[in-house]
Amino acid sequence: MQSELWRITIDTNPEDCNLSCIMCEEHSPYSDFIPNLYKTTGVKRRRMPFEWIEKIFAQAKALGVKEIIPSTMGEPLLYKGFDRIFSLSQETGIKINLTTNGTFPKKSVVEWAMLIVPNTTDIKISWNGATKETAQKVMLKIDFDQCVENVVQFIKVRDQIYKESGYYCRVTFQLTFMQNNMHELGDIIRLAAKLGVDRVKGHQLWDHFEEIKPLAFKKDKASIEQWNKYVEEAYIARDETVLPNGKKVLLENIIPLKYEEQQQTPEDYICPFLNKELWISATGKYSPCCAPDQLRQSLGDFGNFETQTIQEVIESDLYKNLIKNYKKIPLCQNCNMRKPA
Repeated sequence: MQSELWRITIDTNPEDCNLSCIMCEEHSPYSDFIPNLYKTTGVKRRRMPFEWIEKIFAQAKALGVKEIIPSTMGEPLLYKGFDRIFSLSQETGIKINLTTNGTFPKKSVVEWAMLIVPNTTDIKISWNGATKETAQKVMLKIDFDQCVENVVQFIKVRDQIYKESGYYCRVTFQLTFMQNNMHELGDIIRLAAKLGVDRVKGHQLWDHFEEIKPLAFKKDKASIEQWNKYVEEAYIARDETVLPNGKKVLLENIIPLKYEEQQQTPEDYICPFLNKELWISATGKYSPCCAPDQLRQSLGDFGNFETQTIQEVIESDLYKNLIKNYKKIPLCQNCNMRKPA
């Protein structure tokens, strides 16, 4: 089986975050993970050593990997020396795919944009409302108006660099689909078009905590019907607004739910990650997907970066068997990330 690995996510600094989003596995006010971190992991704070990042880029280059995503848990721009990751990108030719909460800490937005845009294929900005009231109920501590202004400034730099160099960095709004924010989905798409945001994408809620289970759309038939109405509204919003460049906002993963998804993901839905992407935690642990950590442990132990190379992992029998048999595994049978082929 030939590997098609093209992207790797590295959890550079999962504990570092300046927000507290209610659905976050670690930083939610409902999560007890960080208070119990030392008890459960044996470390007080997880930060990936930069020497590992250098080795990961080298191994990834040898395997033909095209993109690396710095941490999607926590705020990656808080990683000390993040600038050096862009240097590795330039040296290896591997582009960065960045997920950020849109606060752009430690530097001005313009300074970050000058670093990010030339080295990045796509910047995904976490976005969970079209209004301050909704956004700030989901992403606690966020200044919504400031984040809108940050996007304006970032896209201004992005467009100028594209004009001068011809290199285009896509900007995406990354959503979590919940019952307390998706009533604004159409308006989020309209806002994206107004600001010059190219894409709106997201995923259904992983309901880690009892407090957020009522926010899931898969919980019952009525909730599924409500989500499906929001999907219809989303495509109406897309079709009635255009970006400054005349194109429509790209919608991704905004698709109707089937009633059977209350119990199980449809059999014909595929995993978008296996044999294509890989995750490496701040402590070196390999994972085959982005399911919540406590859940994906059920997929098996794929080793640690300190003792195994990336190539050894993707060539292992455990990994190959997962690719062949994932639809038989309970976690995968109820996965929010599988999608129609």
